[in-house]
Amino acid sequence: MKNYWSKMFKNLVKEEKGVSALETAIILIAFVVVAAIFAFTILSAGTTSTEQSKEAIYAGLSEVRSSMELRGAVVAETDGTKVTNIIFSVSNAAGGESIDMTAPTSNTLIIDYRDNDQRAANLTWALNWVVQNDTDNLLEEGELAELTVDVSSLNLGANTQFAMEIKPGQGGVVVVERTTPAYLDTIIDLR
Repeated sequence: MKNYWSKMFKNLVKEEKGVSALETAIILIAFVVVAAIFAFTILSAGTTSTEQSKEAIYAGLSEVRSSMELRGAVVAETDGTKVTNIIFSVSNAAGGESIDMTAPTSNTLIIDYRDNDQRAANLTWALNWVVQNDTDNLLEEGELAELTVDVSSLNLGANTQFAMEIKPGQGGVVVVERTTPAYLDTIIDLR
């Protein structure tokens, strides 16, 4: 019986086929290469996504930095029956980039009007520098510009809610929403 088991064991050992160290190394290298390619793909996609996010953030910051804001009262001049001019002051938002305030013919600053009955685009406006630190037409930090918007061609009468959109060439839009009073004086402070 001892010979039987001895023969059987020898036959089993002879017939046994195993994986050699070289084959194991090749399989492991293949796994490492596939993992490296996968990791490179994931990192490349992440880098591209990060760059696009960064560009979007900087574009948004550029828009916010070059914003203007309303300063002081909004005043209406009337002829007694309708509003002829709307006057207000604007300044650069704190820490913002300069805003081009060149004359209306170059369309660097567009002012649109709307109320319940009418809409007008690209109204005529005049610029008066209240505070100007230099001689250029850029609204910079510390400067104050007064805009007089001609609305005489519109029928802006008493008890009318209206909105004006001030759109600089670059930056955020400033919306001025007001309601005219029931009685029109020559000069009205639109609160």
